[in-house]
Amino acid sequence: MFSVLTCIRDNHDWRLIVAAVIVCLVGNVAAMLLLFRAQECDRAQQRRWIIASAFACGVGIWATHFISMLAYDGGFPITYGLGLTVLSVVLSIGISLLAMLVASEGTSGYSFASGGVLMALGIGAMHLTGMQAIEAPVDIIYDPYATLVAICLGAILASGAFLSFSRLKGGKRLLCSAIAMVCAIAAMHFISMSSITLVPVPGRSITATVLETKTLAAIVMAVSTILILIALGAALLASYLTDLRGLANASMEGLLILHRDVIVDANEQILAMTGCRLADLLGAKPDTVLVLPGEIGEATHHETQLLTKDETELPVEVLVRRMVYRGRNCRVLVVRDLTERKRAQQMIEHLAQHDVLTGLPNRSLFDTRIRHALQAAQRKRGQVAVFFMDLDRFKAVNDIFGHAEGDRILCKVAALLRRVADDSATIARLGGDEFAIIQAGKKQPEAAQRLAGDILEALAGEMDVTRDPTAVGISMGIAIYPADGRSVEELSDNADTALYRAKHAGRGKACFFDTDMDAAVRARRQIETELRHAISRNQLYVNYQPILDSTTNAVSGYEALMRWNRPGHGISEPNVFISIAEESGTIVQLGEWVMRQACTEAARWPQPLSIAVNVSPVQFMLPNLYERFAAILEETGLAPQRLELEITEAAFVRDRANTISTLMRLHELGVRIVMDDFGTGFSSLSNLRALPFDKIKVDRSFTGVLEHDAAARSIVRAIIGLGHSLGIQVVTEGVETELQRKIVIDEGCGQMQGLLLGKPDIEPSLKLAARESFLSTHADERTPPKAISA
Repeated sequence: MFSVLTCIRDNHDWRLIVAAVIVCLVGNVAAMLLLFRAQECDRAQQRRWIIASAFACGVGIWATHFISMLAYDGGFPITYGLGLTVLSVVLSIGISLLAMLVASEGTSGYSFASGGVLMALGIGAMHLTGMQAIEAPVDIIYDPYATLVAICLGAILASGAFLSFSRLKGGKRLLCSAIAMVCAIAAMHFISMSSITLVPVPGRSITATVLETKTLAAIVMAVSTILILIALGAALLASYLTDLRGLANASMEGLLILHRDVIVDANEQILAMTGCRLADLLGAKPDTVLVLPGEIGEATHHETQLLTKDETELPVEVLVRRMVYRGRNCRVLVVRDLTERKRAQQMIEHLAQHDVLTGLPNRSLFDTRIRHALQAAQRKRGQVAVFFMDLDRFKAVNDIFGHAEGDRILCKVAALLRRVADDSATIARLGGDEFAIIQAGKKQPEAAQRLAGDILEALAGEMDVTRDPTAVGISMGIAIYPADGRSVEELSDNADTALYRAKHAGRGKACFFDTDMDAAVRARRQIETELRHAISRNQLYVNYQPILDSTTNAVSGYEALMRWNRPGHGISEPNVFISIAEESGTIVQLGEWVMRQACTEAARWPQPLSIAVNVSPVQFMLPNLYERFAAILEETGLAPQRLELEITEAAFVRDRANTISTLMRLHELGVRIVMDDFGTGFSSLSNLRALPFDKIKVDRSFTGVLEHDAAARSIVRAIIGLGHSLGIQVVTEGVETELQRKIVIDEGCGQMQGLLLGKPDIEPSLKLAARESFLSTHADERTPPKAISA
């Protein structure tokens, strides 16, 4: 150890030694940076980076040795042979490459040790070759033991450099590995130099040109540094360019770089889109792969077609940018594949115009096609048949067997319609169980009759309602252009009207629009439509007709009667619209509205008179009817004992058990139950036994003929007697004459109601004195004095 330090101190210029160490450190730092880059690359690029790293490391080793030799002062001039000097550089780079390949290929300690041994042998081979390149009048004698020690120490330090490079992270990885490699190179050089013996040989000629040591050292240092920096700079530049190309290849868009309208480069995405190789595109015009309508402006998007190698066309979007590429002003065509976007747009358009379940055109597309069909028929003076269809029993099947079964039936019907109708017809699902067909270009009504017959026959063949509980029928309404309408709206409305008639004519039929036959249907449908908005438009109001006690002539209560102030038709009586409201289901909203109005009004009266409200049989289909009525009573504050619910015996026909259960709950709440129109319809004495009725009302049809029909008088007498025997109060309604009033009183009826006793009025009469005065005069006037509003 002391001999090495003595050698460095006494036989070397320390300034050149420092320069040698700096060159060695720079070379090894560059080598480790490049080796680090090699590990980040894929297999194909890794070897190139390892070669660059070996070059930087080999040049650094050689420069360190050479500068250190120039720093050595042996007491005689030293020159170097060119051939062996060049060979030493080649050996340094070549064996460094081999050592790095071995060390970087494996991950075990053996690969690092093997790489370190090879690196040490490479350093030793370079050192001995460089020493042999010395041309001086001396012989160099080596100490084998010291040389072996130098190689072993260098192998250990080089192995440590590779190991630290593999195991450490961040800046420590670079610094420790570079320092360890510098120590390996310096240790091997100076241990070898301290152990050599120089024997003078007088008279030996020197062929090399002698240069000043410092000048030669500066030249070597400068050249070495430049070589190392060039290697490092080239590596960094290649890394930068590789990263840019990798970034371009990672782009989802294709890139074409043009110089003077010629393709000079392209990324991998455009190659994948076209199916071409880069060599096929270089030097070609852009219209080789793009359908360009003309000059493409910058910063604007252009949709066009991309021509692929197999001659297919892809929808693309092209955007133009300018850039400096390899020192030249170039244009960049950014090509974006629109295939998925176009497919998604087509899917969205299809979903917007087609039914998701059946795949048939929806109402939007149906409206578009019917307009086109009518326009074409108008130009050619042709005819168009429009079918509106509705499935019979579908709602019941859907409710009983579930929505999945309902969906299956809808798809089955859609497939049947596709099979029966020809390709020229448009089949659409308008919503729910509603379908429609547009039949154009055929002679009508014959073609429509054949198609309707085929549909009914095919459906009957596949769905037997007598055997299959999920089978449905179909009803059709048909309107013909131009006979049944010239506009889309008129034709559709008339087809819908014909469908309405078909459903009410027994279902499972096809009806053509008929002006005379459908007039009543149209009027009925108009009432149904207007009635749906009557509440929101404040067209409904409630009249109150008094119910009098037959003995005292006192008002015991009122019956709430709904009236409809229909625009353009005046006041409509319940017999005009109640049946329509029951068929359409509107009666549920109407009945609840009347109940709330009547209870609100009765709650304001100063006397606890009763209020009677009619309840439709349809309302008893509601599972929460009790809860709704109880909520109205609580909301209005009316005592339940003052409310009378008038029901007809038709309420027991649909679901007798549920109706009785609801009425019993209401009766337990305190509400009084009244049997209205007794003696007509489905009258059954079992109903009187099943429910605790509080009152029976004799139908007005019997009261109106009491004066001249003995049978009617006998029926009224029997009903009154039945009520007395059962302890049920009886009310006779429809009393319109004084003789009728007298007969009813003589028969023992407890209460009366009719126009003679008081017309229905918006404000109930509460002045008994005015009522008694009216009755005592026996006048024919039907309108009672108007009382002060409660």
